[in-house]
Parts: sequence; structure tokens; C-alpha cells
Amino acid sequence: MSPLHRKLWRDAWHYRGQLTAIIAVVTCGIALFVTMRSMHGFLRDSRDSYYAEHRFADIFAQVKRAPARVARDVAMLPGVAAVDDRIVYDVVADVPGLAEPAVAHLVSIPVPREPALNDVHLTAGRWPAADRDDEVVASRAFAGANDLEPGDSVGVVMNGRWQWLRIVGLGISPEFVYEIGGSSIFPDNRRFGVVWMGRQALETAFDLQGACNDLAVRVAPGASRPQVLLDVDRAIERYGGIGAYAREDQVSDQFLTGEIDETQVTSTILPAIFLAVTAFLLNLVLSRLVGTQRDQIATLKAFGYGNTAIGMHYFELAMIPLTIGVVLGSALGLYLAGQLAAVYARFFQFPAVQFAPDWSIVLAGAAIGVAAGALGAMGSVARSVSLAPAAAMQPEPPARFRHGVLERFKWFAKPSPQRRVIGRNLERRPARTLFSIIGLALAGGLVITVQSMFDAVNVMKQLQFYGSDRADVTVLFRDARRASVLPALGRLPGVIGAEGFRVVPVRLRAGGSSERTMLYGLAPDVELRRVVDVHGEVDPIPSEGCLLSATLAHQLGVGRGDRVSVEVLEGARRTRDVVVAGTTEETLGSAAYMALDALRAMERGDRVYSGAFLRTDARETDRLYLALKRLPAVSGVGVREVALRGFDETIAESFVISLAMTLIFACVIAFGIVYNSARVALSERGRELASLRVLGFTRREVTWMLLGEQGILIVLSLPLAFLTAWGLSLLIATRFESELYRIPIVVNPGTYLFGAGIVTLAAALSGLIVSRRIDRLDLVAVLKTRE
Repeated sequence: MSPLHRKLWRDAWHYRGQLTAIIAVVTCGIALFVTMRSMHGFLRDSRDSYYAEHRFADIFAQVKRAPARVARDVAMLPGVAAVDDRIVYDVVADVPGLAEPAVAHLVSIPVPREPALNDVHLTAGRWPAADRDDEVVASRAFAGANDLEPGDSVGVVMNGRWQWLRIVGLGISPEFVYEIGGSSIFPDNRRFGVVWMGRQALETAFDLQGACNDLAVRVAPGASRPQVLLDVDRAIERYGGIGAYAREDQVSDQFLTGEIDETQVTSTILPAIFLAVTAFLLNLVLSRLVGTQRDQIATLKAFGYGNTAIGMHYFELAMIPLTIGVVLGSALGLYLAGQLAAVYARFFQFPAVQFAPDWSIVLAGAAIGVAAGALGAMGSVARSVSLAPAAAMQPEPPARFRHGVLERFKWFAKPSPQRRVIGRNLERRPARTLFSIIGLALAGGLVITVQSMFDAVNVMKQLQFYGSDRADVTVLFRDARRASVLPALGRLPGVIGAEGFRVVPVRLRAGGSSERTMLYGLAPDVELRRVVDVHGEVDPIPSEGCLLSATLAHQLGVGRGDRVSVEVLEGARRTRDVVVAGTTEETLGSAAYMALDALRAMERGDRVYSGAFLRTDARETDRLYLALKRLPAVSGVGVREVALRGFDETIAESFVISLAMTLIFACVIAFGIVYNSARVALSERGRELASLRVLGFTRREVTWMLLGEQGILIVLSLPLAFLTAWGLSLLIATRFESELYRIPIVVNPGTYLFGAGIVTLAAALSGLIVSRRIDRLDLVAVLKTRE
């Protein structure tokens, strides 16, 4: 082993504390990158292969009732590769062991089985028999949540008639990778499930012989999807079509694609911050190491070692923690990716797909980590080779001590040598002090940012379920009902109050932009469904014009006072220009709102309701649920407490898993920066502190000088940490914003105190370790130094 390599391993052992901190930071950064990037690839590849193998449709269209020949007409349109006409209905279901009403989303399938769009993948059991009208295939998620197996039965109300459906198979479909129903955006597999039933059986049940009410369309390769979408919409208009929409507007694909985009953002922003910290730490450690080894560098040059050999020596020292961190981070990242893949499997219904490591991601993470570390080490390596032997033989000139700005403050101006030493050490190297403050601020800001995401999830929950959706039970009607339905609902067991609402699918147009959404008609004095923005403010329903979500207004390029064209996609499909009365920044969903009377005037019909919000007596809910299960007019029932649990089990849980992992990594970074700052300061000033001990200062006084300086740096970094946290929160909220949800920027004093506490705790632990090293300072060695 060459002398330089022996020195390399001795230096690595001597600085093992600082290098271990760097290893921890590199490990966290690489692990986060590998985990999130692997999830991005896992979800994307699973989606693409599943869609292709099971022929997921490109366009969906719903009609009131159309003859089966409409499928042949659509198939003749230019750019259409395949069309399936189907029967699709939502019905209330009575599931054994479940008190609340469930919703069964009935979808027709060919019996006997034949190739079809959105093909069902059987995971258990068999296909329904052609001679049995009561046999169905239930979705795997619905059956699993209710402990249903092939052979079990569920009761449903089909077109006013009660019927038992016997489950003979379990399956999944690319149309329901994210299985939700109605207006909810959270999966509730116990109370909503897809049920595939033979086409002939559904035709008979709903009096649709030779007819359909749903189309699935596959676009030919190379064809213009927007043009095909427009042609399909025109073809179904005369049959009461409620508007064709593309795959990207299909709710299941929307959620899945949103999650894929989220993992891409997460795998870019956060690892970049972590690896930037890695570069900062390496530069901090190596630059100060070079300063303390000036005489060793000079001796090496005097013995004939060239600049390249010395530069490579320090570069290899930097590669030790980087290499170890990359290996550990890659292994940890692959492990976490496998665990997270199992979590995603609970949310998204894919066929049995095993997570396989993508080694290109591992290699990319390693390359990025090494590049970031090498970038941080380059400046120190350059300084090590630039020292001339004669200059390096001389000790580094001491800093000029003089009265500075800090000594104008009363605390530093008091006649205490310790305080003056602290003040002058901070002021004599302003660049080093500034970089130390920036590093500490970045650590604290990152901890606060991640913790604030937890606060944001809680705020979203509070705003949605306690500020906006305040109805205990929401009832959806199969067809629009007249106002007399509200008194009838009020007579049901346990109903204290009922408020009706109208919801219709619409297409909004402004300029060259067009968006399909839902338009809610609400009474101005509605109490059970309010429009609440991210700040908790209630936006009133305008008596004239419409209220748009901020995301929808941005997509249309309109603002308050502008006009939009509103086309109602049902009935006579009337179109009217409406003034935008305002916009609202809701946390969940993207919709438009109008006053109930204004919407009725636009439709030119009687006041009718699509559903009702109910306030109920909790003591009577079982009787109410039993009554709702038998009402033919009801197609769906939503329970707020159930939706709240669904939020906790889906959105909140998926956020918590990734955020908890990131928070742990952020705390590791905070400790790494604080510890390295203290240890490097001890390495630089070891002789100085030992000399003070020889001059009579006690161990406590010497320790206080060093750690007091670190404490002041932390205090000075906190305002910048708070500002950094706010900026990072704004960046993340902006990048994560979508049509489905918006993350509010939460300024919670407790969270800022938490971040400050984490940095302070890291400082306390670092101080404890460093103080023990101060106690072991070799005073005799200090007396022997030539300075």
C-alpha cells in the first residue's frame, strides 16, 4: 500500500464522524430518488401494459337510451378502430354484514365470453353462464372489502324490482384501476363495487332490449382523438347523449395518471435538495480539512508528490462516503420501493404484478449522487493542489482580531473573553459564517416543509368534511325528481332536514378552450353543502352567473366578469352564455356552481333535483339505511363518516407513508449538517481550544465557546429556515396542483417550532458528542506545536 493510501485510510478513520454524517445524507438522497423514481416507472409500466393487454378504451360516451345500431354508426366514423355498446347502471345494493347501503355499478359483459374493450381480467371463479340471469362477476376490491367469495350473493334494486345476484367470479378491469363511484374522489370498496353482468340479463332488467346507454370507443393509431371525440359526441346527441369524453377525463385514469405525475415531481425536487446538501457538506468538510493539513500537503510536495497525486488523494477521500452512501441508498431505495409497491397495489387494481428493480434507475441515482458529491469536492481539491510548498509550510496566517459589528451589541460587548471570542470568530470569516447559516437554514427548512405537508392534509380534511360537505347522508336519484321529493325524504326514519341539489354535466367554452365538468345547482342559503376555499372562507353561491373553481377558470383562461358558454350535456342540450361571478380555490375537485333557480331558468324546465343532502339523527341511522336500500328512485347513497374514513385510508395514508419517510430523511440531514458544522469547527480550532485550556480556562468555558458559536449560528439560521420552508411549500403546492386536489400552504406555528426543535435537538446531540472530544484534547501535544 502506498503512503498516500495509508494516509487516506488514516484520514478516513480520523474523520469518521463527519464522513458518517455525509454517508447518512447521501443514503437518504439516493434512497428517496430510487424509491420515487422506481414507483414512477412501476406505475407507468403497469398502467401501459395493463391498458394495452385488456384493450382500454380511448373514448367513453353515455346516452339516455339509444338503439344498438348506434354502435355501427359510430364504428363507421373516420378514425374509429372498435366500438362496444354497453348497459351501465348504478343501483343500491344490500351487502350481507354491511349496515349502510352500498352502490353496485352494473356493467354489461358478453355472455358467453368474447373479446371486448375494457376486458375483465378474472382473478377467481368463472364467467357467468348464458342460462343464468342472476350470475355476476364482482370486482376484486369490493369482494375483498366485504369478505365475499364466489357463491355468495348480494341484493339489489333493479328498475324498481328487488333481486339477489349470485357472485360466480371475481375480476378487475382497466376501466376501474382506481375504483370509485358517484361524485366521490375517494375509494370506498366496502360500499361501492363494480358488478359485471350478462348483457341479456341487464337488457331484461332495465327494459333495454336492442338498446344501450353507454359506448366505449377505441381510436385507430394515427387518428386525431379530439376529432373522433367530436364526431362521437355529435353521433349520440340525438339519443340524449350527455357528452363523450376522452380517456384522460375518465376518473380512474385521471387518478392513476395524477399519481404517476406526483411520483415524478417527488423524485425530482426532494432528491435534488438532498444531494445539494451532500455537495455542501463535502465542500464544508474537505475545505476545512485542507486548511488543517497545509503542512502535510507541503511535506508531500517536498517529497515529490505532484498536484495530480495530491488532488486524487483528497478526491478519493470524498469518494469513500459517496460510494458507501450510494450503495446503502440504492439498497434501501429498492427495499422501500418494494414496500411502497405493495401499498400502491391496495389503491390501484392491477393484475398480479411483481415489483422488479430497474437497474437503470439505480445507476442514474449513483451517477447523480457521485456527480453532486464530486461537484462539492472540486473546490477543495483545487485548493489542495494550488498550495506552493514554501507557502504551505508556513502556518495559516491568523485572522486579524479587532472590534467588529457584533461587539456593538450589549451581549457581546460585556467584559467576557468567551463572548468576545464567539463574536470575533463569527465575524472574522463572514463567508464561512454565511454558508454555515445557509446550511442550517436548509436543514431546518426541509424539516418544516415536510411536516407542513402533514398539516396540509389535515387542513384538506377539515375543509372538505367539516367546512364544505356537512351533510350526514347524501342521496342520489336515478332520474331528476320534483320538489315534492324533499318532504318525502323528510319523513324517512332519522331524517332531521333535507336540502335538494341539481347537478348536470356541462361543457364550458371560452375562446378556444373547452372543458367538460359538472355544474352544481345549489340554493343560495344552502347549509349542508357549502363552497369553501383553501383559506376556510365560504364563497356564496351567486344569484346570477356562475362560480368556477380556480383550476377550471385557469384552464379556460377566464376570470371574474368574463363570459363563458355553458352547454348542458343532457336533455335538450341547451347552450347559454353566463357571466363568471367569481372563482374559488377548493382543495378537492374541480366544478362549477350556480344558483338553483338560475340553473332551472337555463334548462327552461321545472325545479327538479338530482339528489338531496340529509341531516340525520345518529340514533336512527340503521333504520334510515334499511329504508334507503329499498327505495327504487335512489341510485346511490353517500355517508360523510364513511367518506372521511376513506380519506384517511387513501389520500391521507398515501401521503403519510411518503411524507413520513421523507421527514425521517430530512431529520437525518438536519443532524448531519449540525454535527458536521460542530465537528469541523472543533477540528479547525482544536489547538486554539487546547491552548485556552493550558492558559487556565476550564473545560466548561472552552466547551461553551465552541458550542455557543454553534448555537448563535442556529438562532441566526431560523428566520431563513422559516422563509426557506415557505418557499419550498409554495413550490411543492404549485407543482402538485391538479384538477383533483390542491395542497394548501399551511403556516402553522407549531410546525415551525417543530422544525426549530429538530435542529436544536440535533445541535444538542452534536454538542454532547463534541464536548466529550473537547474533554479529551491533548494539552501536551498543543504545548509541543511550533506555533
